[in-house]
Amino acid sequence: MEKTTHFGYKQVDVEKKQGLVKEVFDSVAGKYDLMNDVMSMGTHRLWKNYTISSSNVKEGDHVLDIAGGTGDLAIKFRKKVGTSGKVILSDINESMLHEGRKNLINHGIIDVSSFKPMLNRCLLKTILLTV
Repeated sequence: MEKTTHFGYKQVDVEKKQGLVKEVFDSVAGKYDLMNDVMSMGTHRLWKNYTISSSNVKEGDHVLDIAGGTGDLAIKFRKKVGTSGKVILSDINESMLHEGRKNLINHGIIDVSSFKPMLNRCLLKTILLTV
């Protein structure tokens, strides 16, 4: 008997779920922020502003934006850390990361690094220690 897990309202093979999730994010990446606006009635922007204001990030700090998606937090964090700081945008979905890079460039930000992490705890720990 194969192991199953939930995906929306149906059960799927555990081995297939990651690919299904990837397909969903690939299909919505270009409209992700609009979807958040509609589904949260704009509240997600308040949450993000709260995140930025309560982060205590200041000029010269280093920020790793994990699951950074379309880069909106990375854009705001980049303004806070200034040219002496560093921001890294990370997302496991290449389509979302592409949208994030595009949005950074559209905001005139070219010095934010980005990467698609492998889901490897040792690698992530190394990255966190070097940021």
